[in-house]
Amino acid sequence: MARYLLWLVFIFSVVSVAACIDDKCAACNAVAAELEIQLSEEKPRNHLDMRYRLDSKGQRQGKVIDYRMSELRAVELLDGLCEKMQDYTLEKIDSSKREWIKVDDWDILSIDKQEAKAYSKDISSYCGRLLEETEDELTELIKKGSIKVGDVSKVLCQDLSDQCGGLSDRHLDDEDDDEL
Repeated sequence: MARYLLWLVFIFSVVSVAACIDDKCAACNAVAAELEIQLSEEKPRNHLDMRYRLDSKGQRQGKVIDYRMSELRAVELLDGLCEKMQDYTLEKIDSSKREWIKVDDWDILSIDKQEAKAYSKDISSYCGRLLEETEDELTELIKKGSIKVGDVSKVLCQDLSDQCGGLSDRHLDDEDDDEL
């Protein structure tokens, strides 16, 4: 009997954790929100001086790279992003709606802490898969300066990964204007 009960609990927990990423758009938006936090908290940095060699006249050779356009900036923004997603869990808003929230204090959660931790691991692994799919394109967009605060969700979840149904609202508005 105890084995049967443990088996049911295990099946229920696996099914409930797997169901939390059913709304991939919401999960993608949570990852985008965390990336936006990192973008907004980013401190200004000096250019990267890559002039290490001296020529025959004693002049430094190489180039100076704008930090905002460097690969180092993109790596620093994306590195550790998925580990930070372990601070998120799925909160039940009402009987049919759930939302990803950032947890500041795990001790004051109203839901089961073990279940909340399972959700946090789930979104962290989802983040890893999402970045694996989009990392090259996302890095290039960061280097070009195309990603701004407030625009991350659209770029990551609609344009690059198609987690939120493809065409953005901006594209839909443009199409509506063409039909008139």
